[in-house]
Amino acid sequence: AQGDYKIGLPEAKAALDDRARARYARHLTIPEIGEAGQAKLLASRVLCIGAGGIGSPALLYLAAAGVGTLGVIDDDRVERSNLQRQVIHGDAKVGLAKVHSAQAAILGLNPNVQVEATQTRLTAANAEALITGWDVVIDGADNFPTRYAINDACVATGVPNVHGAVHRFGGQVSVFSREGPCYRCLFPTPPPPELVPNCADAGVLGVVPGVIGLLQAVEALKLLLGIGEPLRGRLLQYDALSARTHTVTLAAQCGRCGSLASNQTSMKTGGST
Repeated sequence: AQGDYKIGLPEAKAALDDRARARYARHLTIPEIGEAGQAKLLASRVLCIGAGGIGSPALLYLAAAGVGTLGVIDDDRVERSNLQRQVIHGDAKVGLAKVHSAQAAILGLNPNVQVEATQTRLTAANAEALITGWDVVIDGADNFPTRYAINDACVATGVPNVHGAVHRFGGQVSVFSREGPCYRCLFPTPPPPELVPNCADAGVLGVVPGVIGLLQAVEALKLLLGIGEPLRGRLLQYDALSARTHTVTLAAQCGRCGSLASNQTSMKTGGST
Protein backbone atom coordinates (compact mmCIF):
# COMPACT_ATOMS: atom_id res chain seq x y z
CA ALA A 1 0.00 0.00 0.00
CA GLN A 2 1.00 3.62 -0.45
CA GLY A 3 1.91 4.23 3.16
CA ASP A 4 4.70 1.65 3.39
CA TYR A 5 5.99 1.71 -0.16
CA LYS A 6 7.09 5.18 -1.17
CA ILE A 7 10.37 6.18 -2.74
CA GLY A 8 12.43 8.69 -0.80
CA LEU A 9 13.11 11.12 -3.64
CA PRO A 10 14.58 14.51 -2.76
CA GLU A 11 12.12 17.37 -2.94
CA ALA A 12 12.75 19.52 -6.01
CA LYS A 13 13.72 23.04 -4.93
CA ALA A 14 13.09 24.93 -8.18
CA ALA A 15 9.56 25.79 -9.25
CA LEU A 16 8.37 24.77 -12.71
CA ASP A 17 8.91 27.35 -15.42
CA ASP A 18 6.20 28.42 -17.86
CA ARG A 19 7.22 25.91 -20.54
CA ALA A 20 7.08 23.06 -18.05
CA ARG A 21 3.69 24.22 -16.77
CA ALA A 22 2.37 24.21 -20.33
CA ARG A 23 3.80 20.77 -21.14
CA TYR A 24 2.56 19.09 -17.96
CA ALA A 25 -0.66 21.08 -17.55
CA ARG A 26 -2.87 17.97 -17.40
CA HIS A 27 -0.75 16.62 -14.54
CA LEU A 28 -0.83 19.87 -12.63
CA THR A 29 -4.63 19.83 -12.45
CA ILE A 30 -4.65 16.43 -10.71
CA PRO A 31 -4.65 16.97 -6.91
CA GLU A 32 -2.56 13.82 -6.32
CA ILE A 33 0.20 15.19 -8.57
CA GLY A 34 0.14 18.97 -8.86
CA GLU A 35 3.26 21.09 -9.16
CA ALA A 36 5.01 19.33 -6.28
CA GLY A 37 4.45 15.91 -7.80
CA GLN A 38 5.57 17.04 -11.23
CA ALA A 39 8.72 18.52 -9.73
CA LYS A 40 9.33 15.18 -8.05
CA LEU A 41 9.05 13.40 -11.43
CA LEU A 42 11.48 15.85 -12.98
CA ALA A 43 13.98 15.03 -10.21
CA SER A 44 13.58 11.25 -10.55
CA ARG A 45 15.65 8.58 -12.33
CA VAL A 46 14.22 5.46 -13.99
CA LEU A 47 16.31 2.75 -15.62
CA CYS A 48 14.78 0.62 -18.38
CA ILE A 49 16.60 -2.62 -19.13
CA GLY A 50 15.74 -3.51 -22.71
CA ALA A 51 14.67 -1.15 -25.49
CA GLY A 52 12.38 -3.69 -27.13
CA GLY A 53 8.66 -4.36 -27.19
CA ILE A 54 8.09 -3.70 -23.49
CA GLY A 55 10.70 -1.00 -23.05
CA SER A 56 9.48 1.02 -26.05
CA PRO A 57 6.11 2.20 -24.66
CA ALA A 58 7.42 2.42 -21.11
CA LEU A 59 10.24 4.75 -22.14
CA LEU A 60 8.06 6.92 -24.38
CA TYR A 61 5.36 7.46 -21.78
CA LEU A 62 7.79 8.02 -18.92
CA ALA A 63 9.52 10.63 -21.07
CA ALA A 64 6.18 12.24 -21.90
CA ALA A 65 5.30 12.25 -18.20
CA GLY A 66 8.43 14.23 -17.41
CA VAL A 67 10.64 11.72 -15.64
CA GLY A 68 13.83 13.76 -15.52
CA THR A 69 16.43 11.09 -16.24
CA LEU A 70 15.86 7.88 -18.16
CA GLY A 71 18.44 5.15 -18.48
CA VAL A 72 18.41 2.63 -21.33
CA ILE A 73 20.47 -0.56 -21.32
CA ASP A 74 20.50 -2.86 -24.37
CA ASP A 75 23.24 -4.51 -26.40
CA ASP A 76 21.18 -5.19 -29.53
CA ARG A 77 20.68 -3.41 -32.84
CA VAL A 78 17.38 -2.61 -34.54
CA GLU A 79 16.18 -5.30 -36.94
CA ARG A 80 13.24 -5.02 -39.31
CA SER A 81 11.43 -7.84 -37.47
CA ASN A 82 11.47 -5.64 -34.34
CA LEU A 83 9.28 -2.97 -35.88
CA GLN A 84 6.02 -4.95 -35.50
CA ARG A 85 6.08 -4.20 -31.75
CA GLN A 86 9.11 -2.09 -30.79
CA VAL A 87 7.48 1.24 -31.53
CA ILE A 88 10.31 3.44 -30.25
CA HIS A 89 12.27 2.47 -33.38
CA GLY A 90 11.52 3.32 -37.02
CA ASP A 91 12.39 1.83 -40.38
CA ALA A 92 15.19 4.34 -40.88
CA LYS A 93 16.83 3.10 -37.64
CA VAL A 94 17.34 -0.51 -38.82
CA GLY A 95 20.95 -1.44 -38.06
CA LEU A 96 21.39 1.26 -35.42
CA ALA A 97 22.11 0.39 -31.79
CA LYS A 98 18.77 0.21 -29.97
CA VAL A 99 19.95 2.45 -27.15
CA HIS A 100 20.87 5.21 -29.60
CA SER A 101 17.64 4.80 -31.56
CA ALA A 102 15.67 4.95 -28.31
CA GLN A 103 17.64 7.96 -27.11
CA ALA A 104 16.83 9.88 -30.31
CA ALA A 105 13.13 9.03 -30.05
CA ILE A 106 12.94 10.08 -26.39
CA LEU A 107 14.67 13.41 -27.02
CA GLY A 108 12.44 14.01 -30.04
CA LEU A 109 9.42 13.59 -27.78
CA ASN A 110 10.76 15.53 -24.79
CA PRO A 111 14.12 17.29 -25.22
CA ASN A 112 14.18 18.20 -21.52
CA VAL A 113 14.71 14.57 -20.46
CA GLN A 114 18.25 13.41 -19.76
CA VAL A 115 18.97 10.04 -21.39
CA GLU A 116 21.78 7.76 -20.25
CA ALA A 117 22.26 5.18 -23.00
CA THR A 118 24.43 2.15 -22.22
CA GLN A 119 25.07 -0.33 -25.02
CA THR A 120 25.87 -3.46 -23.06
CA ARG A 121 24.30 -6.70 -21.91
CA LEU A 122 23.22 -6.73 -18.28
CA THR A 123 24.55 -9.83 -16.53
CA ALA A 124 24.82 -11.17 -13.02
CA ALA A 125 28.36 -9.76 -12.92
CA ASN A 126 27.50 -6.14 -13.77
CA ALA A 127 23.84 -5.82 -12.76
CA GLU A 128 24.37 -4.37 -9.30
CA ALA A 129 26.76 -1.68 -10.55
CA LEU A 130 24.41 -0.73 -13.39
CA ILE A 131 21.30 -0.56 -11.18
CA THR A 132 22.79 1.30 -8.19
CA GLY A 133 21.70 4.94 -8.06
CA TRP A 134 18.35 4.61 -9.85
CA ASP A 135 14.97 5.18 -8.23
CA VAL A 136 13.04 2.52 -10.17
CA VAL A 137 13.99 -0.23 -12.61
CA ILE A 138 11.77 -1.30 -15.51
CA ASP A 139 12.45 -4.95 -16.38
CA GLY A 140 12.01 -5.17 -20.15
CA ALA A 141 14.20 -8.25 -20.55
CA ASP A 142 13.27 -11.09 -22.88
CA ASN A 143 15.14 -13.94 -21.21
CA PHE A 144 15.34 -15.61 -17.82
CA PRO A 145 19.06 -15.09 -17.00
CA THR A 146 18.65 -11.32 -17.36
CA ARG A 147 15.44 -11.30 -15.29
CA TYR A 148 17.15 -13.15 -12.45
CA ALA A 149 20.16 -10.82 -12.65
CA ILE A 150 17.85 -7.77 -12.48
CA ASN A 151 15.92 -9.25 -9.57
CA ASP A 152 18.96 -10.15 -7.51
CA ALA A 153 20.58 -6.75 -8.05
CA CYS A 154 17.36 -4.94 -7.13
CA VAL A 155 17.02 -7.00 -3.94
CA ALA A 156 20.64 -6.21 -3.07
CA THR A 157 20.36 -2.46 -3.76
CA GLY A 158 16.77 -1.92 -2.61
CA VAL A 159 15.68 -0.44 -5.96
CA PRO A 160 12.06 -1.39 -6.83
CA ASN A 161 11.81 -3.73 -9.83
CA VAL A 162 8.78 -3.22 -12.09
CA HIS A 163 8.61 -6.55 -13.86
CA GLY A 164 6.86 -7.26 -17.13
CA ALA A 165 6.85 -10.19 -19.55
CA VAL A 166 4.83 -11.29 -22.57
CA HIS A 167 4.01 -14.50 -24.41
CA ARG A 168 1.93 -14.65 -27.60
CA PHE A 169 -1.44 -13.17 -26.54
CA GLY A 170 -0.76 -12.45 -22.88
CA GLY A 171 1.54 -10.94 -20.34
CA GLN A 172 2.15 -10.21 -16.68
CA VAL A 173 3.19 -7.28 -14.50
CA SER A 174 4.30 -7.03 -10.87
CA VAL A 175 6.42 -4.89 -8.56
CA PHE A 176 9.20 -6.78 -6.81
CA SER A 177 11.19 -5.41 -3.88
CA ARG A 178 13.83 -6.12 -1.27
CA GLU A 179 11.02 -6.48 1.28
CA GLY A 180 9.52 -9.21 -0.86
CA PRO A 181 8.13 -10.87 -2.71
CA CYS A 182 10.58 -10.86 -5.59
CA TYR A 183 10.93 -12.62 -8.93
CA ARG A 184 12.55 -15.67 -7.31
CA CYS A 185 9.47 -16.05 -5.11
CA LEU A 186 7.44 -16.40 -8.30
CA PHE A 187 9.96 -18.58 -10.18
CA PRO A 188 12.53 -20.14 -7.80
CA THR A 189 14.28 -21.71 -10.80
CA PRO A 190 13.96 -21.08 -14.53
CA PRO A 191 11.38 -23.29 -16.26
CA PRO A 192 12.63 -25.59 -19.04
CA PRO A 193 13.24 -23.58 -22.25
CA GLU A 194 10.83 -25.77 -24.22
CA LEU A 195 7.97 -24.71 -21.93
CA VAL A 196 8.58 -20.99 -22.42
CA PRO A 197 9.88 -20.28 -25.94
CA ASN A 198 11.03 -16.75 -26.73
CA CYS A 199 9.21 -14.33 -29.03
CA ALA A 200 11.32 -15.33 -32.00
CA ASP A 201 10.17 -18.95 -31.68
CA ALA A 202 6.65 -18.55 -30.28
CA GLY A 203 5.67 -15.18 -31.71
CA VAL A 204 3.74 -12.40 -29.98
CA LEU A 205 0.80 -10.22 -30.96
CA GLY A 206 2.52 -6.89 -31.52
CA VAL A 207 0.23 -4.77 -29.35
CA VAL A 208 0.54 -7.00 -26.25
CA PRO A 209 4.02 -5.73 -25.27
CA GLY A 210 2.55 -2.25 -25.59
CA VAL A 211 -0.15 -3.04 -23.02
CA ILE A 212 2.37 -4.56 -20.61
CA GLY A 213 4.92 -1.78 -21.06
CA LEU A 214 2.29 0.87 -20.38
CA LEU A 215 1.18 -0.92 -17.22
CA GLN A 216 4.81 -0.93 -16.09
CA ALA A 217 5.04 2.80 -16.76
CA VAL A 218 1.92 3.33 -14.63
CA GLU A 219 3.46 1.34 -11.76
CA ALA A 220 6.71 3.30 -12.01
CA LEU A 221 4.87 6.63 -11.84
CA LYS A 222 2.85 5.46 -8.83
CA LEU A 223 6.07 4.52 -7.05
CA LEU A 224 7.78 7.82 -7.89
CA LEU A 225 4.79 9.90 -6.82
CA GLY A 226 3.91 7.80 -3.77
CA ILE A 227 0.27 7.42 -4.84
CA GLY A 228 -2.13 4.50 -5.20
CA GLU A 229 -1.34 0.87 -4.49
CA PRO A 230 1.62 -0.54 -6.44
CA LEU A 231 1.45 -4.16 -7.57
CA ARG A 232 3.72 -5.23 -4.72
CA GLY A 233 2.84 -8.77 -3.66
CA ARG A 234 0.45 -9.10 -6.59
CA LEU A 235 0.90 -10.45 -10.12
CA LEU A 236 -1.43 -8.99 -12.72
CA GLN A 237 -1.99 -11.33 -15.67
CA TYR A 238 -3.44 -10.03 -18.94
CA ASP A 239 -5.12 -12.17 -21.62
CA ALA A 240 -5.73 -10.23 -24.83
CA LEU A 241 -7.91 -12.91 -26.44
CA SER A 242 -10.48 -12.89 -23.65
CA ALA A 243 -9.95 -9.22 -22.74
CA ARG A 244 -9.57 -10.25 -19.10
CA THR A 245 -7.12 -9.58 -16.32
CA HIS A 246 -6.48 -11.75 -13.28
CA THR A 247 -4.54 -10.85 -10.16
CA VAL A 248 -2.70 -13.46 -8.11
CA THR A 249 -1.43 -12.84 -4.58
CA LEU A 250 2.26 -13.61 -4.02
CA ALA A 251 4.30 -14.01 -0.85
CA ALA A 252 7.97 -13.81 0.07
CA GLN A 253 9.25 -17.37 0.08
CA CYS A 254 12.59 -17.50 -1.75
CA GLY A 255 14.81 -16.95 1.31
CA ARG A 256 16.53 -13.93 -0.26
CA CYS A 257 13.90 -11.23 0.29
CA GLY A 258 11.25 -10.30 2.83
CA SER A 259 10.46 -12.08 6.06
CA LEU A 260 9.55 -15.74 5.74
CA ALA A 261 8.29 -15.82 9.30
CA SER A 262 5.45 -13.43 8.48
CA ASN A 263 4.61 -15.08 5.18
CA GLN A 264 3.66 -18.64 6.00
CA THR A 265 1.02 -18.89 3.28
CA SER A 266 1.57 -18.25 -0.40
CA MET A 267 0.06 -18.71 -3.80
CA LYS A 268 2.24 -19.84 -6.65
CA THR A 269 1.44 -19.19 -10.26
CA GLY A 270 2.88 -20.23 -13.57
CA GLY A 271 1.63 -17.12 -15.38
CA SER A 272 2.67 -15.95 -18.81
CA THR A 273 6.33 -15.11 -19.19
